[in-house]
Amino acid sequence: MKFFKRNLFVVKFFALFIIHFTLYIYGYSQPSSDSIDYFRNQFVTHPKMGVSTHRGNSNVAPENTLATYRAVLQMKADYIEIDVRTTKDGKLIILHDGTLDRTTNGSGPVSERTLDELKKLSAAKGADDTFQTEQIPTLDEVCQLVADWNAHHSSKTNLYVDCKAAAPEPMVAILTKYGLLNDAVFYGSDNYLASLRNVAPTAKLMPSLRNTREMMAKINQLHPFAFDVSWASLTDTLATQIHQQDIRVFVDLLGNDDTSENYAKAARLGVDVIQTDHLLNVYRTFSTNTTR
Repeated sequence: MKFFKRNLFVVKFFALFIIHFTLYIYGYSQPSSDSIDYFRNQFVTHPKMGVSTHRGNSNVAPENTLATYRAVLQMKADYIEIDVRTTKDGKLIILHDGTLDRTTNGSGPVSERTLDELKKLSAAKGADDTFQTEQIPTLDEVCQLVADWNAHHSSKTNLYVDCKAAAPEPMVAILTKYGLLNDAVFYGSDNYLASLRNVAPTAKLMPSLRNTREMMAKINQLHPFAFDVSWASLTDTLATQIHQQDIRVFVDLLGNDDTSENYAKAARLGVDVIQTDHLLNVYRTFSTNTTR
């Protein structure tokens, strides 16, 4: 009887070993501890595509706050998108909307409040109590956070700067102070980007591109690093034409477009960077065999 039990144990052990080994070989094994590192490593070995977190969204903290930026730095995002605006007293802060109503416990235009007034508000409207002490961050605070991260980690994160309402000179000065200017990407209107080019000739500009007809005029005017291309208008032909000019392709996959199918399609089209509200979903998509 003891002999039978011992042999049964051995059979079960080897059966479990074979099952787990088979799952590992065919790509179905799950990470045992740090899933973020697992999925990120799977991602970087396959599509060669970067990811930008829209307003720093991490799905664990409110948008455009230091809490969400800390989270996506831990998730090793390639870019953090920030929206830069100017206060009444000329300070640069990070907030998407021109008014305070949607994301803070204040109201009215941002431009009519001083930085001291804004710092008294919570930037976590609608979030749970954990985040109610989060404030509207300054550009200085965000740059300090990212610079400190990059100084101590091999995985670097860059800024995707959406220039909502900010003069180029002070913005360039702050990014230069923290050593982030050269790797940052700047999005804005063509006129704004042209004025930014005058202040920082080597800045990486990213105008929008709606169709092929606009492309050469924008290249001649702005010498862009990248184009922000509408997902609806992006085709294999357009992506190829942009790359032939040694220009990168960025696309927003947001809202209804923020899906695994579109991540995989973007990779097939050769998109250089996708912007998403769901960073870990992107990583998970490329950790499965179905997208390879």
